[in-house]
Amino acid sequence: MRTGARGFTLTVEAGPIGGTPADGLSFGASAYPEAVVDQPAQFDFYDGGGIDLAFLGLAELAAVGNVNVSLFGEGESRLLAGVGGFINIIQSARALVFMGTLTAGGLKVEAADGRLRIVQEGRMKKIVPEVCHLTFNGAYAASLGIPIVYITERAVFEMRGDRLTLTEIVPGVNLQHDVLDQCGAAIAVADNLQEMDARVFTEALLASY
Repeated sequence: MRTGARGFTLTVEAGPIGGTPADGLSFGASAYPEAVVDQPAQFDFYDGGGIDLAFLGLAELAAVGNVNVSLFGEGESRLLAGVGGFINIIQSARALVFMGTLTAGGLKVEAADGRLRIVQEGRMKKIVPEVCHLTFNGAYAASLGIPIVYITERAVFEMRGDRLTLTEIVPGVNLQHDVLDQCGAAIAVADNLQEMDARVFTEALLASY
């Protein structure tokens, strides 16, 4: 993604520049792009430092800021998802935002009136003592001065120093029960812990931002 005085331009590794990227199984496509280049050219742009800010998913997150998006499970059920363009993006972007839910496996939430309600908690904690496959090294990236933020549906974390720090929680959730108890590893809490903007959890259009 490139940002500037006029706003921002979204890109997808498959080649679309501008427009609205698709999600789910349609990932790689984009509605109404300004241009579509071939994938090698897009990666040349990425590898050359063209990304100001990158948004990426996360499957496992360690207390030291490491991320796993490539290998999951144990034994015969182990799944190799691979990394795709993930490595190219994290090595060249000037700032990184990782996004995912705090738990997985049956998680159900409801957002209304500026608050979030956990209807059903997920069976698996995604913050773990150590990721089973290292796809992103948080401490190394932080040592280079790269800003790193991890956003979940109920809490926001930042890489501060050499560890993950909780900086924001969503209105309506309980800090201990809904956040800290759902982390599979000890997490530092910022002294100035804040609540996320309640407007995000309403049905109002975000154009007012």
